[in-house]
Amino acid sequence: MKLNSKGQVTIPAELRRSHGFIEGDEVEVVADGAALRIVHTQPEATRGERIVERMRGRATSSARTMSTDEIMALLRDE
Repeated sequence: MKLNSKGQVTIPAELRRSHGFIEGDEVEVVADGAALRIVHTQPEATRGERIVERMRGRATSSARTMSTDEIMALLRDE
Protein backbone atom coordinates (compact mmCIF):
# COMPACT_ATOMS: atom_id res chain seq x y z
CA MET A 1 0.00 0.00 0.00
CA LYS A 2 1.39 3.40 -0.94
CA LEU A 3 0.82 6.76 0.63
CA ASN A 4 -0.14 9.23 -2.10
CA SER A 5 1.06 12.84 -2.42
CA LYS A 6 -1.90 14.05 -0.31
CA GLY A 7 -1.06 11.65 2.52
CA GLN A 8 -3.95 9.31 1.66
CA VAL A 9 -4.15 5.53 1.54
CA THR A 10 -6.90 3.20 0.32
CA ILE A 11 -8.18 0.71 2.87
CA PRO A 12 -8.77 -2.61 1.07
CA ALA A 13 -12.47 -3.47 0.62
CA GLU A 14 -12.30 -6.69 2.65
CA LEU A 15 -10.82 -4.84 5.64
CA ARG A 16 -13.48 -2.11 5.35
CA ARG A 17 -16.25 -4.73 5.30
CA SER A 18 -14.85 -6.84 8.12
CA HIS A 19 -14.40 -3.79 10.37
CA GLY A 20 -17.72 -2.14 9.54
CA PHE A 21 -16.48 0.90 7.60
CA ILE A 22 -18.77 2.22 4.86
CA GLU A 23 -18.58 5.17 2.48
CA GLY A 24 -19.20 8.42 4.31
CA ASP A 25 -18.06 7.18 7.73
CA GLU A 26 -16.14 9.71 9.81
CA VAL A 27 -12.80 8.30 10.93
CA GLU A 28 -9.89 9.44 13.02
CA VAL A 29 -6.24 8.39 12.81
CA VAL A 30 -4.88 7.79 16.30
CA ALA A 31 -1.23 7.36 17.29
CA ASP A 32 -0.78 4.13 19.26
CA GLY A 33 2.89 3.87 20.19
CA ALA A 34 4.80 3.22 16.96
CA ALA A 35 1.58 2.37 15.07
CA LEU A 36 -1.39 4.32 13.73
CA ARG A 37 -4.99 3.17 14.18
CA ILE A 38 -8.02 4.20 12.09
CA VAL A 39 -11.16 4.41 14.23
CA HIS A 40 -14.77 5.57 13.85
CA THR A 41 -15.19 9.06 15.33
CA GLN A 42 -18.95 8.80 15.95
CA PRO A 43 -20.73 6.24 18.11
CA GLU A 44 -20.87 3.21 15.86
CA ALA A 45 -24.24 2.53 14.30
CA THR A 46 -25.38 -1.07 14.11
CA ARG A 47 -24.97 -2.92 10.83
CA GLY A 48 -28.74 -2.76 10.33
CA GLU A 49 -28.82 1.01 10.88
CA ARG A 50 -26.06 1.50 8.30
CA ILE A 51 -27.90 -0.68 5.76
CA VAL A 52 -31.17 1.18 6.31
CA GLU A 53 -29.40 4.53 5.89
CA ARG A 54 -27.80 3.39 2.60
CA MET A 55 -31.14 2.08 1.28
CA ARG A 56 -33.24 5.09 2.38
CA GLY A 57 -34.98 6.68 -0.62
CA ARG A 58 -34.18 3.88 -3.06
CA ALA A 59 -37.65 2.33 -3.33
CA THR A 60 -38.86 1.67 -6.85
CA SER A 61 -41.68 3.73 -8.28
CA SER A 62 -44.01 0.70 -8.24
CA ALA A 63 -43.75 0.54 -4.44
CA ARG A 64 -44.75 4.20 -4.21
CA THR A 65 -48.06 3.49 -5.94
CA MET A 66 -49.03 0.72 -3.51
CA SER A 67 -51.28 1.50 -0.58
CA THR A 68 -50.15 0.77 2.95
CA ASP A 69 -52.62 -2.15 3.11
CA GLU A 70 -51.19 -3.62 -0.13
CA ILE A 71 -47.63 -3.34 1.18
CA MET A 72 -48.59 -4.96 4.49
CA ALA A 73 -50.35 -7.81 2.67
CA LEU A 74 -47.25 -8.33 0.54
CA LEU A 75 -45.00 -8.37 3.59
CA ARG A 76 -47.31 -10.81 5.38
CA ASP A 77 -47.39 -13.05 2.29
CA GLU A 78 -51.20 -12.82 2.10
